[in-house]
Amino acid sequence: MSSAHITFDTTGDKIARRVRKMRPSAVRNLFAAATRDDVISLSGGMPAVSLLPEEDIRRATLAAIESPEARAVSLQYGPTDGLAGLRAVLADMMRDLGIRVKADQVLVTTGAQQALTLIAEAFIDPDDIIITEGPTYLGALQAFSAFEPDVRAIPFDEDGMRMDLLEEELARIGKGNPRLKFCYTIPNFQNPGGVTMTAERRRRLLELAREYNFMVVEDDPYGRLRYDGGHQVPLKAMDDSVIYLGTISKMLGPGLRTGWIAAPEAVLARINLVKQGADLCGSAFDQLVVQHYFADVAWQRTLQKFIALYKERRDAMLAALDEFFPPEATWTHPAGGMFLWITLPDYMDTDSMLAEALESGVTYVPGNSFFPDGKTGRNSMRVNFSFETPESITEAIRRLAKVIEERLELYRVFIEAGALPGYDRKDAAMDENATSWKDVIVDSEQNEEAVMQAREGDAEQIEIAEEKVTEAQEAAAE
Repeated sequence: MSSAHITFDTTGDKIARRVRKMRPSAVRNLFAAATRDDVISLSGGMPAVSLLPEEDIRRATLAAIESPEARAVSLQYGPTDGLAGLRAVLADMMRDLGIRVKADQVLVTTGAQQALTLIAEAFIDPDDIIITEGPTYLGALQAFSAFEPDVRAIPFDEDGMRMDLLEEELARIGKGNPRLKFCYTIPNFQNPGGVTMTAERRRRLLELAREYNFMVVEDDPYGRLRYDGGHQVPLKAMDDSVIYLGTISKMLGPGLRTGWIAAPEAVLARINLVKQGADLCGSAFDQLVVQHYFADVAWQRTLQKFIALYKERRDAMLAALDEFFPPEATWTHPAGGMFLWITLPDYMDTDSMLAEALESGVTYVPGNSFFPDGKTGRNSMRVNFSFETPESITEAIRRLAKVIEERLELYRVFIEAGALPGYDRKDAAMDENATSWKDVIVDSEQNEEAVMQAREGDAEQIEIAEEKVTEAQEAAAE
């Protein structure tokens, strides 16, 4: 009998073109490293599920299986759009946010991540134009990228997506352009930026959506996790046509994999068709547990405990950044959520620096992971404050600051030597009012080689770079 078997190259032409172009998640890749005992992880977005009351979880779980009627539902196939009881509960929960929808306008998904994939599959053709914040949630970029869109990233500031830059981009795209499909936004405590879109900008975004005829997809996983300031009205509450994404992951637990889409029924009908081909239906057991938790227990009390804990941890991170980070760095000050965004001088590379940080026992997510080109934002990073204790957060920031300072010392030598065109000696000691370093141009072969060697981070290459700087200083003296 022959032992021959069919083989094919998993990196070759048998793999779909769109899959060959997909990038792995930087957060997923960091999980293994983050589980080391000597590593403090600032990279994930994990909630502190240890706060959940054991009795509440037990009660909701038993309710899903304790009677023959419950088991007949929870262990059986369910409707594609989710259990009717859960959809009614979710519609009711959204009312205190100002969102008025019926249960028929809610579709349950396997986490909000599946919602992103379903929306992408339902609406994106290759080369369609999608607008996002820049940076934006890397899971959304993964979901969209499989369908090969043209993603336009619009920068934000402390008030959210900049509408002036969005208007400029829309003018380039043109009115009536059929390729323009939707704008994806996280208006509350944005991931990764931590910023919140103001009411004025929310109104303007909706005006532009009507003027240029594109849909708005509002992702709101963190909206209830507010620590400062007042409630911001969701986009969905301002315009019924908005496609709203929610999740129980930050209020109950991501292990139950339950999210939802609230949208006009015509939109949900298309998404339902796609979902039928994706999974037939979600886990009825998970859905019934979630339904009983939010219908039968005082979940708001537990949410307040989450809010108090995360606020303490955010404050610990902000205090540590003030204490340990160099003056060249800036960061956002989130009023809620789980993340903040750190920006370093333009010549820094947080992607290549990650190995040194890991060696020092701390992880973060490099900024380039949150941009569609995978290159922009290399001088930035996302850090999470929801999972580690205040003491661990303080120590992690201290370690990270040390790694950054070691790199900055070398670049300061370059600047002092005039080896970084675009900078002079006064730039080496930025005052506390400075907000960013811009327009770095390395236009000599010698300087570019020195900078790249410095970014590699090992002692031998740094020594070579320092020698080049010494040569530059001697040449300048002559």
